[in-house]
Amino acid sequence: MILDNIENAPNYFGLNPLFEKAFEYVRELDLNNLQEGTTEIEGLYLKASAVKTVLKSKTEAKLEIHRKFIDIQIPIAREEIFGWKSLKNLKEPAQEYDSQNDFQLFDDEPSTFVHVRPGEFVIFSPEDAHAPLIGEGITRKLILKVAVL
Repeated sequence: MILDNIENAPNYFGLNPLFEKAFEYVRELDLNNLQEGTTEIEGLYLKASAVKTVLKSKTEAKLEIHRKFIDIQIPIAREEIFGWKSLKNLKEPAQEYDSQNDFQLFDDEPSTFVHVRPGEFVIFSPEDAHAPLIGEGITRKLILKVAVL
């Protein structure tokens, strides 16, 4: 997991060949007027989804993993809390891995929580289980799905 300010995004371009293109896309957006929906940026390898949704309590949030994609999550409207736990420490799958949707939920408790504010981003690799959307109220956010290459 990586947590940083958007201005520092170039520090991470070397981690994945698509990170630079992902953050170039973000720089060109007017985040305050972003419309909901999904945009393919680089075919199936890089896409962005702008969402508006209700935040939930820590007890309602479930840890999830992705094997084929890295998540870059950017809160727009308000702070969002994410639960985190290392994939290697997960013991309680809530379902089988869905390879078509690259998604699996777990009933384990997060080992820590991080607060991500507008102007910041968090990167979750396949080794990072994360429980998103923790907080109160309605939020808007941008989720970038970056293929593991």
